[in-house]
Amino acid sequence: MSRQPPHTTEPAVPQVQAVVNTRNPLRRLYDWVLGWASSPFAIPALFTIAFVESSFFPIPPDVLLIALALSVPARAFRYAAWCTVGSVLGGMFGYLLGYALWSTVEPWLIPAVFSRDTFELVRAKYQQHGELAVFVAAFTPIPYKVFTVAAGVAELDMPGFVGASIVGRGARFFLVAFVIRLTGERAKQLLDRYLNIITIVFTLLLIGGFAAIRVLK
Repeated sequence: MSRQPPHTTEPAVPQVQAVVNTRNPLRRLYDWVLGWASSPFAIPALFTIAFVESSFFPIPPDVLLIALALSVPARAFRYAAWCTVGSVLGGMFGYLLGYALWSTVEPWLIPAVFSRDTFELVRAKYQQHGELAVFVAAFTPIPYKVFTVAAGVAELDMPGFVGASIVGRGARFFLVAFVIRLTGERAKQLLDRYLNIITIVFTLLLIGGFAAIRVLK
């Protein structure tokens, strides 16, 4: 008599269609980030990606946060909390790069991560708006990484910087978690169906974020 395989209650992770031999490096990086959703190290990966995105990594942690929250909606706010902590600590690291190590890291970040014109524009904004500029960058698609490093170079008040980062990053990630908790399975179906469109949207937001900085002149 054959034995039935044991029943498992492990949550299902949204399936991701692999892109074979794609020449788009951003899409390949996106798929790599999303691939961590089915790994036992998903939470450490979420924390790490949120951390490094705050200073130099191009893919926002929202990608992995959405996948994890969809796999277990009941844990959506827990994932958002890990994402927020990682991002804020990463922002503090970016601040340190600008404050104490700018002469060393400048050749690595300019122009590889952002242009000098963009960086100088952001630094000038601190003279006008201070912590408000940090909050806007933390909550919107405007690249947060530019503002964290520029805050250190401009020697922005550290407690104010951290406070604005917590509010902005927390509001962004917990909003994502709230929407997923609210829509549940429907959000998962939309992700499965419109994954390619979501990829394009994230790419446009990334590019548009840098362009938005220049519009702020």
